[in-house]
Amino acid sequence: MPNIVVGQSVPDFTASATSKTTVSLSTLQGKNLVIYFYPKDNTPGCTTEGQNFRDFYEEFQDANTEIIGVSRDSMRTHENYKAKHSFPFELISDPEEALCKHFDVIKLKKLYGKEYMGIERSTFLIDTKGVLHQEWRKVKVKGHVDEVLAVVKNL
Repeated sequence: MPNIVVGQSVPDFTASATSKTTVSLSTLQGKNLVIYFYPKDNTPGCTTEGQNFRDFYEEFQDANTEIIGVSRDSMRTHENYKAKHSFPFELISDPEEALCKHFDVIKLKKLYGKEYMGIERSTFLIDTKGVLHQEWRKVKVKGHVDEVLAVVKNL
């Protein structure tokens, strides 16, 4: 699939998510969608980011916006993570990296001097017509959700 560009329609996708649901862009038409990619369940930065989206969930809902988190973790890990932190939104398990590649978030990373391919923390805002409105790459967790919410409220 080609990379997605701001201002262009996002090709439809379908993915398995928590709560035994299937998420597809076409079923969310008429709503804005915040889709955030994060490296790993139960790690400090990812947990803080998820909790921030959780804490502002009602404000996103009031702005006609759904939130979906995506990582390569298993569905079982996702279900436990979602329950542990009371996330009101679904998490997509993407172990094959199909959605990650769709949004071009698999990047070369370094940890303790070792290089590996992993998810670069990124967030995408898709508007009610299925057009990519904005993207945030190399996200820093602190203040990020506030920034996304401010953009959503101005749509």
